[in-house]
Parts: sequence; structure tokens; C-alpha cells
Amino acid sequence: MAADLNLLVPEFKQKVEELLGKCNKQGIVMRSYYTLRDPYEQARLWRQSRPSEHIKYIINDLKKDGALFLANCLESVGPQNGRWATNALPGYSWHQWGEAVDAFWLVNGKSEWAPDKLIDGKNGYKVYAAEAKKMGLTSLGSTLDDWPHVQLRQIEVSRAYSLTKINALMKEKFGKI
Repeated sequence: MAADLNLLVPEFKQKVEELLGKCNKQGIVMRSYYTLRDPYEQARLWRQSRPSEHIKYIINDLKKDGALFLANCLESVGPQNGRWATNALPGYSWHQWGEAVDAFWLVNGKSEWAPDKLIDGKNGYKVYAAEAKKMGLTSLGSTLDDWPHVQLRQIEVSRAYSLTKINALMKEKFGKI
């Protein structure tokens, strides 16, 4: 996992540092644990908890549509096990673009994952999401129950770029088939 804020696009890095600082001033310590995620790691996360028939269908669909690099990302990582982690296919998460961060709430030196736990009347994830929103960032906490996730853009990757463009840019940035 990459937690390095330097892997984010400069505009977003600056905003994340400001966001973490604003949380800290309120006594909420948030620590990044995911910044840039390559499409292979995204494929691993997406494949978790999905039946093999569905995975094969999506891989074939990507190939049929000419997205060979993205299909290869899904195919090459092989079977994965685990709980549901994401709905975003490789290339379809702003993590691959350096425009998303996942952060956890640090309480007494330990990660706290509960979005409903209150300490001194505050929940770290709710503060983090509210501050992100004030800064024009997008938190997926209240919409997708993904409280650690904040991204630069409000729009989905699929609305910003065509499948062909996503495939080409991911191939250019992360490797060849």
C-alpha cells in the first residue's frame, strides 16, 4: 500500500495536507494509508468477493471493447479472496490517477474504523468528511459508506474519460501488456 502523499497530483496533495491539518486542529488525527494505487492492485481489490463467472464476463467485455490493458490487469492478478473492497474496475478509481486518498482515524496510537464511534462528541471520519466537503473535495463516506476515501473530483472517472482513453492512459502510466 502506498501512503506517500508525494504520489498525489500536486494540487490534490496540497489540499490533503491542508485537510489533515484542519482535522488535527480539532483533535482528530487522520493518517493516510492509500494514495496512488496501480491498476493491478485495483484489480486485486475488485476481484475480491466476486464470482469467477462475473470476472470472466467483465474481462471478455473489456477485451471486446478494446480495453486490452485493463482486461490484462484483471486477468493477470489471478484469483483473489477477501471481503468486498471496491466497485471500481482498474482505471476507474481516482486512486489510479493520484487524485484520491484513504485515511484512517488514529485514536490512542491505534486505528479506529467505526464511523459511528464518538470521542469527546466527535467522530473522526465525520469531521474528515465535513472538512473535505468545505474544501470542495469529495468524500465517499455519506454516499458509499466509504468513510476513509476522499477524492479531488466530484465526477466519476467514467464520466471524465472514455473507456478507450482510460485504457490508453493507464497503459501509458503503468506499463505495457
